[in-house]
Amino acid sequence: MKIIAFLMLCTGISIYAQAQQDLSQLFDSTGPAHPKVLYTYKGTRIIMGHSTDMLRKHELDVRVDHRFGDLGGEFGGAKTFYGIDNSTDIRIGLEYGITDRLMAGIGRSKGSGVQHQLLDLLVKYRLVEQTQDNYVPVSVAVLGTAVMSMMSSEEDPHHAAWFGDASDRLSYVAQGIVSRKFGDRLAFSLSPTYVHRNRVGYMDMNNMFALGVGGRLKLSKRIGIVAEYFYPFRSQASRDYYKAQGITFYNPLGVGLEIETGGHVFHLNFTNSSAIQESQFLPETTTSWLQGQFRWGFNISRRFTLFGKKDWKK
Repeated sequence: MKIIAFLMLCTGISIYAQAQQDLSQLFDSTGPAHPKVLYTYKGTRIIMGHSTDMLRKHELDVRVDHRFGDLGGEFGGAKTFYGIDNSTDIRIGLEYGITDRLMAGIGRSKGSGVQHQLLDLLVKYRLVEQTQDNYVPVSVAVLGTAVMSMMSSEEDPHHAAWFGDASDRLSYVAQGIVSRKFGDRLAFSLSPTYVHRNRVGYMDMNNMFALGVGGRLKLSKRIGIVAEYFYPFRSQASRDYYKAQGITFYNPLGVGLEIETGGHVFHLNFTNSSAIQESQFLPETTTSWLQGQFRWGFNISRRFTLFGKKDWKK
């Protein structure tokens, strides 16, 4: 009986050790036996949302994101020079690669939702990387963001920007990002997202789930077409209430051109969402492509390697 128990114990230890080894290999698939897939996207963003790509260790990314006004519709056209006169949102941020798998950032944005003057902190961690031999078929990353509004509180206690205390100013985003590169030219991403806002208006939702899809088609070594779409799961009761108030919510959709020029990654994009932060463009997009309420904007990323050598071979 003791021998049987001993054999069972040895077998269990062997299975556990093998499982630990397999798990370790899965989360560290960078060895020569499993070469990793490089540059699913050119940068850490697709258009509105994040990609699974990361900053390298000791890499500093200086980012400027900009959204203009409506190209057409009531507030667009020639009178506003097709939206250029109206800036709906601007973000300036600094993001840093702590390791090749972990990055963090801070940013300040104008804000285009009910709340303005936003300060944000983000952390992104890449769990696994896709390998060329499909030993790991996808790349997976997780993102966490905290946003605080620095604006003065509204006087009306029923307003979504009335702040009884500091916690009313906060909102949070948690996101998982799964991507796969198909061959040398095509990439696809799926981004399940959770948004929590401490302070919202009547019949709005403190908690909201959304599902994002994105992709990239490589045109040349340095240029690609990118597209991104999010479906926020807003309750029908909330939609009906706001529709009766003359407010209709739309799903964010963006298309753009991604250009890499060595140390710069430049996005020229068109979106119907006017906000840059996930905590705003997911629950608060009220502009429609079909009504000409889309805008052009750009994202500029300039990377600096603070320590060691940089490598921009792509």
